[in-house]
Amino acid sequence: MAPSLCFRTFILQFMLLVFSILNTSLQASEPPLTLDYYASACPNLFDIVKKEMECAVLSDPRNAALIVRLHFHDCFVQGCDGSVLLDDTITLTGEKKASPNIHSLKGFRIIDKIKNNLESECPGIVSCADILTIAARDAVILVGGPYWDVPLGRKDSITASPELAEANLPTANEGLATIISKFLYQGLSVTDMVALSGAHTIGMARCANVRARIYGGDFEATSGSNPLSQSYLSSLKSTCPPVGGVGDNNVTAMDYVTPDLFDNSFYHLLLKGEGLLSSDQEMYSSLFGIQTKQLVKQYAADPAAFFQQFSDSMVKLGNITNQDSFATGEVRKSCRFVNT
Repeated sequence: MAPSLCFRTFILQFMLLVFSILNTSLQASEPPLTLDYYASACPNLFDIVKKEMECAVLSDPRNAALIVRLHFHDCFVQGCDGSVLLDDTITLTGEKKASPNIHSLKGFRIIDKIKNNLESECPGIVSCADILTIAARDAVILVGGPYWDVPLGRKDSITASPELAEANLPTANEGLATIISKFLYQGLSVTDMVALSGAHTIGMARCANVRARIYGGDFEATSGSNPLSQSYLSSLKSTCPPVGGVGDNNVTAMDYVTPDLFDNSFYHLLLKGEGLLSSDQEMYSSLFGIQTKQLVKQYAADPAAFFQQFSDSMVKLGNITNQDSFATGEVRKSCRFVNT
């Protein structure tokens, strides 16, 4: 006999409680980050990052999403320590070729350019991890999103972990309970998860990650028979062929209404059942998504509430630190390589 909905809901809530307790016990002391960390050593830091990000986003608004994604993928693996930026070498295997990263991460050259300018201005001072964190904040602002203060003082790791990238990073077709558990493991709440997912309002998705949803009947199940939704589905199918391996790297906007504007349109799409990623739509449509559904409704109705929570959650994301990096880390000369 299949377990009842009440029993399954109880199991999910129990799992969340266990992860919350485990995560609380694993949390280290507050990271030694401050807002004025570079005030005297590199006073022009913010202006330099802002200038380069303005150029990058002006040349292509999609660069904003690329930098935000880089920051997220960095922080979920060993904390926000710049490990995602490391290239493979004879002695080090980086994270760039891990399956959640290999086809989705770009924007490395933008960070390289910022780093080169900072090395000219204040050599050996600003870590790549901090550069990426500031750049992500500026990226959001430049496409209409909120401002938040960025605590600084991270060190760059001398290691990377493709294994943790495989294990820790959420993927497009995972269920809601799995996604929530991955956020809880990082010290991020369900509220943080729903708010941070709102960054998909400026994101692009590969056909390989949406094919199962648009051809497997899931999209029609959540969006119903709305003619506008059916038209959108037809457009998606024209971009993404049904055969695996054909057009896998074609991309489509996760928010087709305002793809280059950071707003709350993403949540309106979820209300209509038109979320592009299965993992996103689960936040509203899953039987287990009691709390997530209410948050989706709240952020769709109140853009100011979304902006405030997104800002708060981005600070929490940036504060996921690698305690080892403070003991053994460094300030890299090049973000792609450990110092020799």
